[in-house]
Amino acid sequence: MSENASPPTELFSAAAEPELNGRRCRACGYVFFPPQSYGCEYCGAPGDQLEPKVLRGAGALASFATVHLHQGKDMEAPFTVGVIVLDDGPAVRAILTQRTDEGLKIGERMRAVIVETNSEGARARELRFRREETAR
Repeated sequence: MSENASPPTELFSAAAEPELNGRRCRACGYVFFPPQSYGCEYCGAPGDQLEPKVLRGAGALASFATVHLHQGKDMEAPFTVGVIVLDDGPAVRAILTQRTDEGLKIGERMRAVIVETNSEGARARELRFRREETAR
């Protein structure tokens, strides 16, 4: 397996406008996230045909739902989960910074952001998506 096919240690960059570390199949052009090195999910090409692909963290909201009951201790309900179809191809599922009652609309432009969290005394960076600011 080539060196390029090993997954990156980070799923996203910590830049002001985070980018996602995805993959692209050289055989068919299929782009996906999160990265894996087993082979192409679309055409079945082996892992050595996969190359890193940086994905801009911007896209359109395809669906969303509010979680009202959550058993995990890492996040307090309610929170909203959305599916964002990235401009660079794949759809990703992520927690949104807005809640459903804040007027979210299908097709709305979304952008990736880094949120600092503190769960059980451990600080972490999480990738979330928020409504893209529009010029008024």
